[in-house]
Amino acid sequence: MKDTVPVQVLREYALLADGERGALIGPRGDIAWMCAPQWHDDAVFSSLIGGGGVFSVTPRDARMVWGGQYEDGALIWRSRWVTTGGIVECREALALPSDKDRAVLLRRLRVLEGTAPVRVRFDPRPGFGRDRIPLRRDGGVWAGSGGGLHVRLSGLAGATLDGDGLTAELALSPGREHDLVLELSAASLPAMLPAAGALWESTEREWAAAVPDLQDTVCPVDARQSYAVLHGLTSSTGAMVAAATMALPERAAAKRNYDYRYAWIRDQCYAGMATGAGSATALFCRSVGFVADRLLADGADLKPAYTVSLGRVPDERSLDLPGYPGGSDKVGNWVNEQFQLDNFGEALLLFAAAAGHGPLAPDQWKAAEQAAAGIEHRWREPDAGIWELHNERWTHSRLTCVAGLRAIARFAPRSQARRWDELADRILARTAATSVHPSGRWQRSPTDARLDASLLLPAIRGAVAPTDPRSLATVKAVRSELEEQEYVYRFRHDDRPLAEAEGAFLLCGFNLALALHRQGDELEAFRRFERNRAACGSPGLFTEEYDVGQRQLRGNLPQAFVHAAMLETSHRLYGSG
Repeated sequence: MKDTVPVQVLREYALLADGERGALIGPRGDIAWMCAPQWHDDAVFSSLIGGGGVFSVTPRDARMVWGGQYEDGALIWRSRWVTTGGIVECREALALPSDKDRAVLLRRLRVLEGTAPVRVRFDPRPGFGRDRIPLRRDGGVWAGSGGGLHVRLSGLAGATLDGDGLTAELALSPGREHDLVLELSAASLPAMLPAAGALWESTEREWAAAVPDLQDTVCPVDARQSYAVLHGLTSSTGAMVAAATMALPERAAAKRNYDYRYAWIRDQCYAGMATGAGSATALFCRSVGFVADRLLADGADLKPAYTVSLGRVPDERSLDLPGYPGGSDKVGNWVNEQFQLDNFGEALLLFAAAAGHGPLAPDQWKAAEQAAAGIEHRWREPDAGIWELHNERWTHSRLTCVAGLRAIARFAPRSQARRWDELADRILARTAATSVHPSGRWQRSPTDARLDASLLLPAIRGAVAPTDPRSLATVKAVRSELEEQEYVYRFRHDDRPLAEAEGAFLLCGFNLALALHRQGDELEAFRRFERNRAACGSPGLFTEEYDVGQRQLRGNLPQAFVHAAMLETSHRLYGSG
């Protein structure tokens, strides 16, 4: 492939998403990552991890600087380039309403000032670059099929075709618009070409209807963007992928590269708690519905994660690709082999939040009963825990179940509430007897005395009171041992400095803000909130980890549960300042 666009640091990428799939756009106008037709399918553009496929819209002038921004409350991105001759902008989105079998990518070019010719290159490569799609011109449209996909591109009638796909030079007059519309489908494409203007109108309308104004938060603009990210990651089944990407390294050459293009129950519950922290939004209701459906289907055998089509997550395997620098090319995930006890507790917390907005539907209450039964039958078992490590009787898992049982018991009939409260008391008593450190704080497990930032959550969610001595001691210990520059690390891996083992974990930073808020320390809560809210690039997207020293994003992009944590914290702190 000639003139390959170089890979960038993660903070430079913006996300387009329509619920069924997503695309990452680099600062030079390249689609660096896109899977089709759905999240868990093979990528058709995969230069991010060293694969093939290109769809770039880039100023021809090599002397240029880039920028961009999202439109408020939408994943509609405006790339902007300032060249020596002028300013050009490209408005970009995945069209809405979405179709799980067909993606429509919109790109609208406009010269704002002077002259700024652009070069467009197009060469789709399904199968992570393994397959080619022979293109043919039919009037003003290019089309082809291969690798299980049908492709059609309009707006590039004058392009030339060679062994590296299509190339076109566009020179626009100031103020004039030029539309490119790309369709990718697993089935044959409809005979009628989509009209770009109508697609833009429907996409704007759908985003305006989907994202609430969120004035009951401390930062409504950022809250709306995080809500838009969560909405964009949530499919028509209600399943929300944990991230849009796979195999992006949490630490260079550390072998911690995972495929997160699947729906984790825990992450879905976090998103539900965030989107339901104010009014009961549509996204909140979809989270409740998805988790309830999985519990009704699988009960005590609930899986930690599913594909967005509600199937089994494929097992991990490698591709013959170099991967993102410092990472690898892993696809799939071994999560099917795990049991994660805390998911039952998180589900109950979500159902209790739903009950707080109004009575649960009968099937949702039955799902809550299934979650409680799962806890009753399995709480003594070792599990992989929140960080998906080796099986252990993790303190966080058990205390999350305590919190969930106590929360849902408030809405249960008296006899059922008594049974669930008694179960919560038994689990708490056993956990307190085995997992309180001599210093008075919670420790990771009966056999692991180390501190873990996940242990902030029990007091946030109500397993124990925020002013319980164990809660106070845990918050104090986290601030002393796991926090640097108001960023929080999960736990100490070994004797190395925290930052040498992994990046700061943004979820934990927002959780510390929530814990301090629950204890009444509003100033320190806001300090952590604002510090962690800033751990992103100019598109405002969060990854799982943040390299504090280099101020770089680490891990898959964007990480849904971090956006959920930012949104929930913004809700909880509202009115506290």
